[in-house]
Amino acid sequence: MAKVIIIGAGGVGTVVAHKCAQNPDVFSEIVIASRTKSKCDALAKAITRPGGPKVTTDSVDADNVDELVALFRRHEPRLVINVALPYQDLPIMDACLIAGVNYLDTANYEPKDVAHFEYSWQWAYKKRFEEAGLTAILGCGFDPGVSGVFTAYAAKHYFSDMVTLDIVDCNAGDHGKAFATNFNPEINIREITQNGRYYQDGEWVTTKPLEIHKTLHYPNIGGRDSYLLYHEELESIVKNFPSIKRARFWMTFGQEYLTHLRVIQNIGMARIDEVEYNGVKIVPLQFLKAVLPNPQDLGENYHGETSIGCRISGLDKDHNPLTYYIYNNCSHEAAFRETGMQAVSYTTGVPAMIGAMMFLTGKWERPGVWNVEEFDPDPFMEQLPLQGLPWHEEFNIDLEVND
Repeated sequence: MAKVIIIGAGGVGTVVAHKCAQNPDVFSEIVIASRTKSKCDALAKAITRPGGPKVTTDSVDADNVDELVALFRRHEPRLVINVALPYQDLPIMDACLIAGVNYLDTANYEPKDVAHFEYSWQWAYKKRFEEAGLTAILGCGFDPGVSGVFTAYAAKHYFSDMVTLDIVDCNAGDHGKAFATNFNPEINIREITQNGRYYQDGEWVTTKPLEIHKTLHYPNIGGRDSYLLYHEELESIVKNFPSIKRARFWMTFGQEYLTHLRVIQNIGMARIDEVEYNGVKIVPLQFLKAVLPNPQDLGENYHGETSIGCRISGLDKDHNPLTYYIYNNCSHEAAFRETGMQAVSYTTGVPAMIGAMMFLTGKWERPGVWNVEEFDPDPFMEQLPLQGLPWHEEFNIDLEVND
């Protein structure tokens, strides 16, 4: 058993805390820390139960390395579960190195002033974590996260060579709002409004934002408009599985959502540079975040489900052609009943807890900086259905992504 610190008390942090509390045989003590201690206190009250882990709270500015170091030294956790903002990954990693604490996150670092997604900043820490004897696990949500584990599982058990990979992410839920994002609005809108990018024959091909789209069919959901965009796990997966010749990421969006998004862009509210308003400098996208619905509050009226998976083609272990689809469907209603959060937060938070479990039980403990697909996928895959995310497989089907 071990103590962990969860940094962040939003939707994903709430799910992580609930799931850690459900596994007291692994998590003996949970510390929840964020900038707003009252949110941590409310979450601690919600997950504390007889026979469960000890739960305490603290406050921290996750941009401030000195505050983070003091927090870690005060509580002496075995592992930090970082579910704060992607801008804060590097300060938290710096603090982990100084305080001698292991690290796990769910999304790669991105600069606050540039919408740019790549792992190079965090991969640059590899030698320092190795020399410190510390483990850093990157991208342990669903996508990135489970998508990488699914790919590693397929490579281990079914394929001699994987040739194409398409990660498909469908949210077929309805929250009843005219416009709302399912996770941090600032991060969500920055991600979607950037150029698309996919991997083809050793090169990265850039597209206009949401330029490429097609109808894909999702289990128990049906056909949905699916748009090609760039997602960070593509970068690590093609590095770790070099037989892949083409790798893409698809996400579904409804037309009403896209119409709102175009308006937001056209009127300048998606800007991430500062503007002056009444003598005060503000970032338009950060202001928009303040007036949009809080993703943490969407769960109660959310209906429907998500479907996320990997569609892979290549050669099987006997070098015969093989197509393979592995996926999870998650109910918004079921996620809310269990944790008070919607399925998008649930599908990110559950894998983060499982990744922490993998490290704390010695299955994924290795000094250095690693993406999830570099570890043995089997123990993680065993835990997914036990912790609320069952997975399903289909073989030799039309993957709908051949062109």
